[in-house]
Amino acid sequence: MYRRFPNLKIVYLSSRTYAGFATTYLNPEPYAYESGFSVKWLVEEQLKGDKVLNIDPAKGEVQAPWLSGGPYLWANGPAKNADGLAYDEADFGGDGTHPSASGVKKVAGQLLTVFKTDATAKVWFVRRGKE
Repeated sequence: MYRRFPNLKIVYLSSRTYAGFATTYLNPEPYAYESGFSVKWLVEEQLKGDKVLNIDPAKGEVQAPWLSGGPYLWANGPAKNADGLAYDEADFGGDGTHPSASGVKKVAGQLLTVFKTDATAKVWFVRRGKE
């Protein structure tokens, strides 16, 4: 990303949504849940100083934007996650994987919450005086 978009400074990474209602083999559970670990591990590798993910010019060539965890979009179906997010079957389209209009609204709400409240996002996302 950094090579293609050299002005990129920050990337928010999120897990994918629940796939327990999936009707295809596109990316069912438990793979959907386990994909959240890739976000965690990637951010951890940058924090540990992986040179491929370097963001500090004092430590060598900058190779990547700053990586941050965005909203955690996985919830165990109707069981609420720590952020209160839950999914009903109606939140997904016919394949049970891709979000329906109501699922899109839930995901968008999670994204908005992060962008409005996260210290690194609200400074560029929220208009001054509208916090």
